[in-house]
Amino acid sequence: MSGIKTVIPSTPYDAKGLLIAAIEDNDPTLFFEPKRIYNGPFDGYWDRPSQNWSKHPAGEVPTGYYKIELGKAKIVRAGEALTILAYGTMVHVCAAVVAEAGIDAEIVDLRTLVPLDIETIEASVKKTGRCMIVHEATRTSGFGAELSAIVQERCFYHLEAPIERVTGFDTPYPHSLEWAYFPGPVRIGEALKKIMKDA
Repeated sequence: MSGIKTVIPSTPYDAKGLLIAAIEDNDPTLFFEPKRIYNGPFDGYWDRPSQNWSKHPAGEVPTGYYKIELGKAKIVRAGEALTILAYGTMVHVCAAVVAEAGIDAEIVDLRTLVPLDIETIEASVKKTGRCMIVHEATRTSGFGAELSAIVQERCFYHLEAPIERVTGFDTPYPHSLEWAYFPGPVRIGEALKKIMKDA
């Protein structure tokens, strides 16, 4: 949907603030709700219960008015060794994997894909020298391909390793193999080892 503002929140707080901003915006906006995180932040392990939003700090939503500017990414975890670009459910999966691996990664929650906060992405990648992109869509023609091109164009001389992408597979969505299809802790962990191999 080229040119149409596109929002994918990862927390209830962001969902409310971004929805208000989308409603007040004069342009049409696609607002995607990641169903996988309706009950709480999903860590990628389908067989483990997830923490409910009511017991999670990011689950607090003020009753009053506030909005989050469209086109502003959020650094949810600061780090120096690697930049991870993600949105929606994958923000929480990446945070869980990075915490388990003990890697000093910076996780950037894009929040809006259009407009894209290129300045935050560029600053983070230039600081860390490494970039990993994680999303649930297919690898071919997925949004990660565009992110990869932007990082390559703007940060090429700062990169210490090739850009790594962890995505859904280039197949029709297989309902019976849902957990194997989506990027999970195993595949993200393998990509982390690969990109950090010579660090």
